[in-house]
Amino acid sequence: MKTAIVNARVFDGERPIGPAGVLVGDGRILAVGGDMPSDAEVVDAAGATLLPGLIDAHVHTSEDSLALALTFGVTTELEMQGGHTRHGRAHIEDDDTLADVRSAGFGLTAPGGHPSELVPEDFDIRPFIGSGAPDDRWQAGPPPEPHVTTPEEAVAWIPRLVASGSDYIKFMIDDGTVEGHPGLPMLDQATLDAGVAEAHRHGMLAIAHALTVDATRMAIEAGVDGLAHLFMDRPHTPEIIRMIADSGAFVVACVCLNASLMGMTGEALADDPRASRRLDDRWDKTLRGSFNRYPQGRLDDVLASVAALHEAGVDVLVGTDTSIPVPFLGGLAHGASVHHELGYLVRAGLAPSAALHAATAATARRFGLDDRGRIAPGLRADLLLVDGDPTTAIGDTLNIRAVWRRGARLAA
Repeated sequence: MKTAIVNARVFDGERPIGPAGVLVGDGRILAVGGDMPSDAEVVDAAGATLLPGLIDAHVHTSEDSLALALTFGVTTELEMQGGHTRHGRAHIEDDDTLADVRSAGFGLTAPGGHPSELVPEDFDIRPFIGSGAPDDRWQAGPPPEPHVTTPEEAVAWIPRLVASGSDYIKFMIDDGTVEGHPGLPMLDQATLDAGVAEAHRHGMLAIAHALTVDATRMAIEAGVDGLAHLFMDRPHTPEIIRMIADSGAFVVACVCLNASLMGMTGEALADDPRASRRLDDRWDKTLRGSFNRYPQGRLDDVLASVAALHEAGVDVLVGTDTSIPVPFLGGLAHGASVHHELGYLVRAGLAPSAALHAATAATARRFGLDDRGRIAPGLRADLLLVDGDPTTAIGDTLNIRAVWRRGARLAA
């Protein structure tokens, strides 16, 4: 059955293109504009805007979380540490009640390094990350956890990660300063350089976790393709902005995560009925919490860095670093925090359409997801319909009227 979505404003992932009918069938976008066939099911979208499904470029997820994300119009999540590698997600790819997912598997880190400091030793994380999939979902065993101390070890790990189904390679560059654990073991420059070069030899994107200016500089010197965070330990300088811009790397800003690390909660979002009606008690409580590990940070500095990067032509992407529903990793919730992040990017000075681009076409392009992120014939029919016009008022993204994943409309 074909579906014709008519009378909507359309933001195609790059720009608003005005009112246009969009025809969907067999999981794909069949046409944008022109006459719609008489035998199609008609969705009258008057007063609404049709967007590509949103992409969260930094999460740690589970099947429950993928389901939650989809209710907020987030049709793809990009996992930066977890088990949803290529061999472990076949059952997800065909389930239109869940957001789609790509994964780094586990990132290269030093023994005893980040993220070991985040979760208390006596905390059982297993109930939060179990996928519910059969035990044999990984064809070659669960994703390995690479702990490395030398360039040779880093080089040896890359083909193992590729073979285990990682979609991109993650590198942890973190001495624990921002998380309240200064002095953590971390990768040195030679080890990082060797690992990034080997990832590139295997045709893989190399992405760095870096929350400080010094770690960011290490990552850029190593030649990474993208940064999974924006530094937050000090204001930007023209030199670090120029260094990132000249490298061609993208930055997943995760401003909402930085705010949480500074002790700011997502309480205002949790109080918004457009969000709260989609959250259960666990996620409501989590959104009202915060990491609160770096209260000396300044959000205005982070927002100024976002503005400077955007002005310099850097691709700033939307990501949240949302993980599991516990208040000590709080201030964040799957799906909901993407809308929060869009608001932060606009607050930093991006036009609403530029923020939407950062959550759709820009992320798809940088991660090689050529079948999504835009509204164009032949692409996946991952779509979000919202009342109002978020290209002028970004808060309208939460006015969710309908979500489609591969052309299948999510039940209200």
